[in-house]
Amino acid sequence: MIVNQHEQGWEVIYHRAHALLAAQIAGHWHPKQRPVRWLECIAAISHHDDLEKEWEENNITPVGAPLDFTLERTVHLPKIRKLTQDARYRGRWIAMLISMHMSFLYEGKRKESPELDDFLDEQLRQQEQWRQELNITKDEAAAAYGFFQWCDRLSLILCQRQLPVGERFLEIATLPDGTRYDVLQNHNGDVTVKPWPFQEEKFQVRVEASYLQQLQFDSSAELSQALQVAPIKTLEWTFVK
Repeated sequence: MIVNQHEQGWEVIYHRAHALLAAQIAGHWHPKQRPVRWLECIAAISHHDDLEKEWEENNITPVGAPLDFTLERTVHLPKIRKLTQDARYRGRWIAMLISMHMSFLYEGKRKESPELDDFLDEQLRQQEQWRQELNITKDEAAAAYGFFQWCDRLSLILCQRQLPVGERFLEIATLPDGTRYDVLQNHNGDVTVKPWPFQEEKFQVRVEASYLQQLQFDSSAELSQALQVAPIKTLEWTFVK
């Protein structure tokens, strides 16, 4: 889960909600710039965090605070393997994008364990096999995953409250075609992206967040119970060209 400090405690955004926000962003992409199999790309973006079950897992820090995902250091190999395996039930295209996402997230940890190395090697083999079966080039797959990653990154910027103050630009990502995109929040709260990649000149996206006033918890079960009854607020951003 994504955990932000709040003036009265904690703001918590579930990873599945963040993924849905990323899919909303993807849905506004300009038709002329969409990757191949665009709707399947959106499905992959929407479901790429389906295994995150904050209500079931260890989700507090050693001092009892809600655990932000950036503080997790352990690679849960059975969980990420299940994610890649389950993605196949939605189709090879989605499975390929999810597999590429696993490669992006964990290639930097290669050589930490033989089991992880085997998993990463398996992903590369599967990606090649799926490209052949789907009759697409490596560049087409890279363009689709670049789009996936771009939307995921912008959603995280919003959910993690990373938009800079003072109307300053922040890099989102550079797509495989070499185009770099930056995001800026105007003084009135509107958000813009340069260059503008969307179909509409103005649109809104939203995500739900839960709010906790209790700062520490004795167990993950206690935190999960608190989240079940926590007040919920819809966060909205207006994008303007």
